[in-house]
Amino acid sequence: MPITYNKQSREFHLYNDEISYLIKILANEQLGQLYFGKQIPDRADHDYLVENKYRPVTSYVFDDEYSFSLGNLKQEYPSYGTTDPRHPAFTLQQPNGSKITDFKYVSHEIYAGKKALVGLPATYVENNAEATTLEVTLYDEVIEVYMYLKYTIFEKYAAIARSVSFKNVGKHEHKLQSALSLNLDLPDADYEWLQFSGAWGRERYLHKSPLRPGIQAIDSTRGASSHMQNPFVILKRPHTTEEMGEALGISLVYSGNFLARAEVDEYAVTRLQIGLNPFQFSWCLKPNETFQTPEAVLVYSDAGLNDLSQTFQRLFATRLARGYWRERKRPILINNWEATYFDFTEEKLLAIAKSAKKLGIELFVLDDGWFGKRTKETAGLGDWYVNHERLKDGITGLAKKIHDMGLMFGLWFEPEMVNKDSDLYRQHPDYIIETPKRHASHGRKQYVLDFSRKEVVDNIYEQMVKILAESEIDYIKWDMNRNITECYSKAYPAEQQGEIMHRYMLGVYDLYERLITRFPKILFESCASGGGRFDAGMLYYAPQAWTSDDTDAIERLKIQYGTSFGYPQSMMGAHVSASPNEQLGRTTPLKIRGDVAFFGAFGYELDLATLSPTEMTEVKKQVAFMKKYRETFQYGTFYRLKSPFEGNIVSWMVVSHDKTQALVGYYKILNDVNCEFRRLKLPGLAATKSYHVSEENGADLGDFTGSELANIGLVTTDASAGENRETTDFYGKIFVLEERDN
Repeated sequence: MPITYNKQSREFHLYNDEISYLIKILANEQLGQLYFGKQIPDRADHDYLVENKYRPVTSYVFDDEYSFSLGNLKQEYPSYGTTDPRHPAFTLQQPNGSKITDFKYVSHEIYAGKKALVGLPATYVENNAEATTLEVTLYDEVIEVYMYLKYTIFEKYAAIARSVSFKNVGKHEHKLQSALSLNLDLPDADYEWLQFSGAWGRERYLHKSPLRPGIQAIDSTRGASSHMQNPFVILKRPHTTEEMGEALGISLVYSGNFLARAEVDEYAVTRLQIGLNPFQFSWCLKPNETFQTPEAVLVYSDAGLNDLSQTFQRLFATRLARGYWRERKRPILINNWEATYFDFTEEKLLAIAKSAKKLGIELFVLDDGWFGKRTKETAGLGDWYVNHERLKDGITGLAKKIHDMGLMFGLWFEPEMVNKDSDLYRQHPDYIIETPKRHASHGRKQYVLDFSRKEVVDNIYEQMVKILAESEIDYIKWDMNRNITECYSKAYPAEQQGEIMHRYMLGVYDLYERLITRFPKILFESCASGGGRFDAGMLYYAPQAWTSDDTDAIERLKIQYGTSFGYPQSMMGAHVSASPNEQLGRTTPLKIRGDVAFFGAFGYELDLATLSPTEMTEVKKQVAFMKKYRETFQYGTFYRLKSPFEGNIVSWMVVSHDKTQALVGYYKILNDVNCEFRRLKLPGLAATKSYHVSEENGADLGDFTGSELANIGLVTTDASAGENRETTDFYGKIFVLEERDN
């Protein structure tokens, strides 16, 4: 069994073939952290790892003893105020105002499998042999509250899923003021901190800095994980590269306000934490009630950053994403938005669909403007009924006509928002989040519906179900274009207003869960003004997400590269859009736009009617190429080869699971002249296999063994190694590697 408990040493050992995690019940009956890293053999005890001795300016737990201070110990789920001055994993305020707690070990349970978290997204198993779970029960007898620490170690992944719950069994109400999902105390600070930050249109850029004494942190206070920060960080050793060295990553399976923090103390111990953001958060823990934190996933590798990312990618693609579309090839779509915006008729839409069908595109998506009085962005949100003035046969009729062409049909919704110019708002002005007697700010003339209230979620659910039940819908693009301000719910008393941000997120998850249960074959794509809620929590409900509103191929090199550190390529919506690009005004060749977008859930965001015959032919070739290699593009093992954050040449590759096929994306941002000869080393291939290498245009480069390609490299020299008159700025190509039959 991959979790053992030694009664004599009172130690837990969680392990599989790759990792070990050691926990010890300490002398004060709290839990201590002993080790997390590469798998080690089991042994009777690891007491030598509990280092605690007298230090100046230190307080001690036991009377007449100067060798046990929590401030000197590495802990599993620490509190503040009882000899540990570092930031705690939780804060529980009691009726007398005290925040001092003492949760002591009571019991534990080890069992095969993994339980679901009610109302929250989480990793899962399909049979109990895939994972083993440890639940440790602790109790504070003064306040009569139980704490349950939950750890699941997966059999085939170097990953541990963690969460915490609190249950009040007493007579008095307590207030949780913080409750993080994961705390990990590491024995040193020799790490670099990697975060994935940006803004709208430049999401998840890689930023790297060394750990230093004090605190480094990222967070969101917007009610969503946000464009600005992502609930995912990596600690790596300074000399770790993509292909070698130690690294660990933590990802929060949650889509709302979060905090990720590393605190380095005076003894170079690193306290790594992630979970719900304590800022503006509180939760009334009433008698007989339980609070459950979101899940966090902890991953370790001693084989470099690519290996770390591949663990997250495999786990999330197969044991976080769910349902019918989990491992199916994603349909190639075209969205009408950039072709028509709000100015469409059924005839225009059918013309786009007809052209798309000729090119081999598989899914037509009707974007904003089909409902209520929605002819502009200032009206109609919240009224999810068809505008028959625009679509005389409604969504039902349009969907049938699209299906009769042999295409799938998709529809845009923004269910969490409302315009004041809408029937819903006129009937229920109390449905929006706003603070009494305070001005309610808007974003694009829209307001956030109070999804902390069941009746509001029910209203939107019933409207959406009516549309979906009456029409044959294959795909939903779920948009969310505004974060929460003036956070307040009219449905809750003053003492519960700190719960609203989290309750809102629970309401969003509830709506998703009810819809995917009712319509299990609809492909949901999450979108939050682009990449504003691109996180592991959303993946549990929607197996793909719109990576960014910025579809410029050159910007997407950075966006998709950064995103790949923690998320699978099957999740990344990646489309070819018009040129000049809408966001940047940059003109790029159609070829590089396709070559970048291939590595994800592929589609088009442009007006086909504006393309030349030559461009239409090229689109048809792109579609055929994607279909031929789609499974490898979307589900192959992904390797980052050259970073857009470090040079002019960018490259990545995917390798099929059986290693018979690989696809290499190679991109030169700006042209150069008389440059060096170039090679690109290709990891992940079978060393003894022979591969035929060609370009997607059919150019034949020859046969090479996997060992040659990994150690010598693929020659990527182009015409710029000389007096260049062939290559240009924004130059891209795809190398195709196919196993050669012996």
